[in-house]
Amino acid sequence: MSTVCAPQCNGRCFGRNPSECCHNECAGGCIGPLDTDCFACRNFNNTGSCVSLCPQTLIYNKHTFKLEPNPNAKYQYGSICVAQCPPNFVVDGSSCVSSCPTDKKEVEKNGVKRCEPCGGLCPKAGNRYFILCFMDAFGTGPIQYFLFFLCQSDEYNNIPALDPEKLKIFNTVREITDILCIQSWPENMTDLSVFSNLQTIQGRTLYKGYSLLVVRSPSLTSLGLRSLRKINDGGVYITGNKKLCYHDTVNWSRIMNSIKDGRVCDPLCSDGCWGPGPNQCVSCKNYSRGGMCVPDCMFMTGKRREFATRSGECMPCHPECKVQEGKETCTGPGADQCVTCARKQDGPHCVSSCPDGVMGGEGLIFKYPNKQGHCEPCHINFHARILKPTELRKIKLLGNGVFGSVHKVLVIVMVTYTVLHI
Repeated sequence: MSTVCAPQCNGRCFGRNPSECCHNECAGGCIGPLDTDCFACRNFNNTGSCVSLCPQTLIYNKHTFKLEPNPNAKYQYGSICVAQCPPNFVVDGSSCVSSCPTDKKEVEKNGVKRCEPCGGLCPKAGNRYFILCFMDAFGTGPIQYFLFFLCQSDEYNNIPALDPEKLKIFNTVREITDILCIQSWPENMTDLSVFSNLQTIQGRTLYKGYSLLVVRSPSLTSLGLRSLRKINDGGVYITGNKKLCYHDTVNWSRIMNSIKDGRVCDPLCSDGCWGPGPNQCVSCKNYSRGGMCVPDCMFMTGKRREFATRSGECMPCHPECKVQEGKETCTGPGADQCVTCARKQDGPHCVSSCPDGVMGGEGLIFKYPNKQGHCEPCHINFHARILKPTELRKIKLLGNGVFGSVHKVLVIVMVTYTVLHI
């Protein structure tokens, strides 16, 4: 039996009395008077409370009379207020959207994708559909929406087959906002390496629940998507590719029987691979160098020694580091991270030579190497020396011509002490 609400309650109440009205932000009834007692929200749900608006990104500061960032801001995601938009969405003002409006472009700042005004004509990020291999030019930003490939000719619509060379345009693509669908592929191409730099498929809009589809492409023997690291939404569907290998090592949800012919991932790979060889690994078992998995960095061997970053990438030591035998040469990329210097050491830094007439805060700096190769300041009475003609020109500029010259020889006296000729 339904409850007859008091006239003051506008048809929403939890009792007959005028004091038993639902909160104004409730929809469909309530169990109490608070905005947290609603069965459903009229506008937005902010962590259990029904509100008219989510906490805005800018709030007015009555002391400074300015709009300032709100540390407690949230974004509208459907009818819910969220502190962060889902990874496959982009922030537009105070809302989470699947794509930016036509007068805005997508940018990434501090790890957050946002829509910002173009300030003129918006760059063309990509076509909504690439169907029947008809392709148009696009910018260097994310490919917006969909990429469909169906590469045979279409005689009915008078569309010729795709020239495979045109596919190289996709070498610059690092992100697809919606889906990548390969429905056929040129017969002379055995992988999808034109997308070797693709890192992310957002999956903001899906095709039958999938964001990556590779179907009916008998020429493919491997995927070659060596940079792909994230598919934010949607599944992966691979079928009808009789020669395709390696894809089952990446833990796809749907796989098919393939002609393996003994093809397996390189032993230096971990977590699967995109094709044959140590440069097609999803991740490396040990270390990597320039996109290639390697068993070890050159810590103690080789002419140019290396160190390893936290991610396992082999990087060269600074050129001024002295190569060590039986131990590591450096701990990082800087000249101050060498175990021992190859030539001279100025403070913590390895250098090719000590400062010699370098302009400092209070004049020229002169240093000499001691027996250990450490740069020490010259004694105050020894700040005199003969300059070369090339150095003389520099001193004239620095000293505004106050130093005299005798033919091609100049003696500079830095202080009023006795000058010792050296």
